[in-house]
Amino acid sequence: MAWLQTLDLALFHFINGQLANPVFDFLLPLCREKWFWAPLYLYVLAFARLQLRGRQFWFFILGVVLLVGAADFISSSVVKKNVQRLRPCNDPSVQQTVLLRASCGSGYSFTSSHAANHFAFAVFVGATLFSRRPRWRRGLLVWAGLVAFSQIYVGVHYPFDVLFGAFLGAGLSSVAASWFLRRSPF
Repeated sequence: MAWLQTLDLALFHFINGQLANPVFDFLLPLCREKWFWAPLYLYVLAFARLQLRGRQFWFFILGVVLLVGAADFISSSVVKKNVQRLRPCNDPSVQQTVLLRASCGSGYSFTSSHAANHFAFAVFVGATLFSRRPRWRRGLLVWAGLVAFSQIYVGVHYPFDVLFGAFLGAGLSSVAASWFLRRSPF
């Protein structure tokens, strides 16, 4: 188990420190902000409205909201509170070496709720609304990956926090999308 922590810390220092550059310093803190992605959310909402009719549209919207809410709840209120891993920016053994590029926050680190929420959204929307558009599905996964990667780069999460947050969100979404498609086929 110690070797996993060593690997996680080495990956963190590589991403947080070795990959530092002015473009990432400007862009990646923005990628963590909800408002930065508002055009994407509005696009998905408009596309859903054009593709889905009546109850199917509202069922889809409810599914997205419940799924992202469930990913956030499980990550923040179940996993984080039980694991209680300190964020790298709050961990006394690491914080002196962290290049902090965003507010650290006072909560725990494992799992990343940003990763869980964004992968939940990306996988569900990709599997349902964009099921016949593989490029858009891949684009959503790249987007969620960028948001997750930015968590490490700005210094608020370790790589394994993000990886397991992504697994949590994607896993929930896979089950939910399968259920949704059986009841409301596109």
